[in-house]
Amino acid sequence: MQNIYSINDNLLLRSPVSSDGPALNALVKKSPPLDTNSVYCNLLQCTHFANTSVAAVFNKSLVGFISGYCPPETPGTLFIWQVVVAETFRGSGLAKKMLHWLIEQPACAVVNSLATTITSENQASWALFQSFARERNARSFKSVMFHREKHFDNKHDDEYLLTISPLHQKSMQQHISDLKGYLGSRTSR
Repeated sequence: MQNIYSINDNLLLRSPVSSDGPALNALVKKSPPLDTNSVYCNLLQCTHFANTSVAAVFNKSLVGFISGYCPPETPGTLFIWQVVVAETFRGSGLAKKMLHWLIEQPACAVVNSLATTITSENQASWALFQSFARERNARSFKSVMFHREKHFDNKHDDEYLLTISPLHQKSMQQHISDLKGYLGSRTSR
């Protein structure tokens, strides 16, 4: 059974389904500088990794997505592959709400750390994950994972591995009220 969390009447967080694949592909394409994947890759994210990913749906349209997985060699770590939020929801706290929701899912019951890679200039991602770490009372550790010269043939910036640990469980209710306030202020305009 799919776990669904309603933020308000129009916005909900849920596990992805296969039909989200094309919409995810379109959302990422509208969100440079994110790396686009094939629709097939997005279908795999929405099916094989559905238990460790989250879709945000507003009025039946995909407006946010986080893809993640637990690497086989480190099952206690949730690796966040990609975070995307539609332009109209950026700055609302939606990405952080999705992270909190995801950590609280049954598939993440054994997860005690979160990891992701971020390029040095991606200030929005650094701010998101550092804020998430503070809210979880966790420490963050940074190191280079993929080098520009060694791994990207000088065609992509270094990717820094950010690890956040230990993750402390909190109620989703503690993280949702500010997003409701934001959405309420947008609909009253």
